[in-house]
Amino acid sequence: MDRSHLNCLKSFILFLNFLCWLCSAFVVAFGEFQMMHSKFASLVTTFWPIFPANTLVVSGTIMTCVCYLGILGGFKENRCMLITFFVLLFILMLVELAMACVFLVYSREIHTYIEHDLMKSLVSYRNGAPEATKKLIDDFDAVQHLFRCCGVHGSADWGDNVPLSCCTKDPCNNVNFTTWDEGCVVKLRDWFAHNYRSTGAGVVTMFIIQLISMCISVPLFCHLSRQGLGYQ
Repeated sequence: MDRSHLNCLKSFILFLNFLCWLCSAFVVAFGEFQMMHSKFASLVTTFWPIFPANTLVVSGTIMTCVCYLGILGGFKENRCMLITFFVLLFILMLVELAMACVFLVYSREIHTYIEHDLMKSLVSYRNGAPEATKKLIDDFDAVQHLFRCCGVHGSADWGDNVPLSCCTKDPCNNVNFTTWDEGCVVKLRDWFAHNYRSTGAGVVTMFIIQLISMCISVPLFCHLSRQGLGYQ
């Protein structure tokens, strides 16, 4: 491999890693945005990793660091950085595959967590328990208003203490107002499923870029090894 081919390979791996770094930084920013504007964190607390925002922030942060290492390794033609980048990226890809399998296998259990925590929050809200903080009350009202639902399985969950956020038509200040028929657990499950499909599409794209970066880093590392370069 002559110098021109080496420079071409080096430029390609730098471009891929920089693209991957940009995507990872965007993933972190998008995850932080979701965390700041999420109305569900105080309602579902048992299994926090089910939130797409948490998954995006953690995976994006790790991927940003790994891609930065790949950029430095390719730019400086450093074998130590390149092999470290390859190993970390390979481990990260295995973790991504393992997480995907876990979510596929335990998707039903995740739905059970959502239903259990939502019912627990409703009981605290309805009975005026000490753990029914203002944030929990506001978030539950926001979910019912946003998704046009009432209770967990229906308005019957509230008994005689149905909140105004279940009201379907204005004005909602009278005693006998109509409520939404559908419970919020179905709407939230659909919302989580939609978010995970979007997150899954992004993960697949990132996975392809990572795989190509790994394949390109191998011949560059091998060439530096044959020339005895890469540790300066």
